[in-house]
Amino acid sequence: MGLSPLFAAAVIFCALAGAMVWGVAYLGRMGERRRLALRMRAAGGAGVFAALSGPEGIGAADVRPAIAARLKRLVARLGDAAKPKSEEELGRINKRFLQAGVRARNAVVVFFGAKALCAGVMAVAALSFQLFERRQMGATGFMLAFLIPVAVGFYLPNLWLKWKVSARKERLALGLPDALDLLVVCVEAGMGLDAAIKRVGEEMRLSSGEISEEFGRLNLELRAGKSRRDALKNLAARTGLDEVNALATLLVQSQKFGANVGQALRVHADSMRAKRSQRAEELAAKLPIKLLFPTICFIFPSLFLVLMGPALIQAYRLWTVR
Repeated sequence: MGLSPLFAAAVIFCALAGAMVWGVAYLGRMGERRRLALRMRAAGGAGVFAALSGPEGIGAADVRPAIAARLKRLVARLGDAAKPKSEEELGRINKRFLQAGVRARNAVVVFFGAKALCAGVMAVAALSFQLFERRQMGATGFMLAFLIPVAVGFYLPNLWLKWKVSARKERLALGLPDALDLLVVCVEAGMGLDAAIKRVGEEMRLSSGEISEEFGRLNLELRAGKSRRDALKNLAARTGLDEVNALATLLVQSQKFGANVGQALRVHADSMRAKRSQRAEELAAKLPIKLLFPTICFIFPSLFLVLMGPALIQAYRLWTVR
């Protein structure tokens, strides 16, 4: 009995996907071990480092770092070959990574390398399916069966990036009203706006790490000598939120016309809190519609079975006796 084509393709695809996941996890572990080794060397922990560098430790004949370096070079080459040449397109993707909270320099190269690698894995899976498929396919069917999985694999990292951006925007939107309330309190207590931004970034570290990170970066730009207008504009670009863009415009206009910053921030904070309440009410209003499908498909059949089952059994018994 021969292997099923679908089963064989699924096995090959799972093996390749598992190898990719193992490679990514392996690179992460090697990076952590190397950072730990450097810290221990700097701290003078030579004995412990020697114990960790044994047959199962960090420096196992320098084979693992060499493999990790080769894999990194492979992903970098794939990324360099697959990334767009247009500066405008690269700037747009870099902006998306900033909105996702990814600050690594080689993020774009790794991203396009992952796209090429996923496309290659899907291509191998599609070719393996064609190899084990016994029925003949035309040229059009073969091309579709090959190109569709490759396109899906190529755009999988885009879906991941989109999910990261949307999740971070949601966390920023949830933490922004509380940050504005703290900013109002600090400004009305007599602190300057720059000092208030720094203090709010420190206070929001536990409740909203994203807000704390963005306010900290804003404070660093202000301390580096960048104008408040440009720093606030960069903050709005990094977050990608309309609320943050409105806040930046409000602060710039208040500074330009000499308005009361505390009063303007209080009005904006009240507006943000009202919008958050309206968003929660909107989600609550959509909940019955979202529950309709699982209720009809899963709850009603079991309920009818429990209620009508005994009556149907009794009716069947009465009908068979007659």
